[in-house]
Amino acid sequence: MSIHPSLLSADFANLQAEIERIPSADGLHVDVMDNHFVPNLTLGLPVVEAIRAVTPKLLDIHLMIEDPDRWAPAYAEAGAESVTFHVEAAKAPVRLARELRSAGAKAAMALKPATPIEPYEDLLNELDMVLVMTVEPGFGGQSFLDLCLPKIRRTRELIERRSRRGEPGRIVLQLDGGVSAETIERCAEAGADCFVAGSAVFGADDPDAMITALRESATAAAG
Repeated sequence: MSIHPSLLSADFANLQAEIERIPSADGLHVDVMDNHFVPNLTLGLPVVEAIRAVTPKLLDIHLMIEDPDRWAPAYAEAGAESVTFHVEAAKAPVRLARELRSAGAKAAMALKPATPIEPYEDLLNELDMVLVMTVEPGFGGQSFLDLCLPKIRRTRELIERRSRRGEPGRIVLQLDGGVSAETIERCAEAGADCFVAGSAVFGADDPDAMITALRESATAAAG
């Protein structure tokens, strides 16, 4: 079980200090939004490069942008260990996933809450992670959508089916949206093993202690 705090909920004026408050984080989730694919504008490649320069932590880039085919490889080249594109926006997802891997990053595919996983089963061999959005992408602090739990279970089953066929490589199942102490247990029970938590972490009195508590809750719930 891994916890990737979302820097979307951090203090943008003091990102290095915010990162230093969460030493036990398994990675840093960085939301890149273009005000086209989603109705919000956040940060871009120069800020990611600045973050890379001040931390050795895994950078988990989530691109909520219209043209990931064009822009995603640059984030891998900037040193991000994982780059996620939205399948709703990618024009050639297989080619893009292979480009990301060739650039040294893990390739991940994100799905909005209403996007089913089943049409993309054949893409799984090209991926290192699937991200299921459990809120509508665009803003932090939203409430978890329970209607996504069945999709999480179906995604886990597809991943396990692939494993039973003996296909190589591990695929992480990540959740993003409304993850908190109140929701993480049922997410873990449904099959997720990586969790993006923003306001739950940075809104806590002790962000690092919250990361530990979230990880322990997910581990216990998963059995």
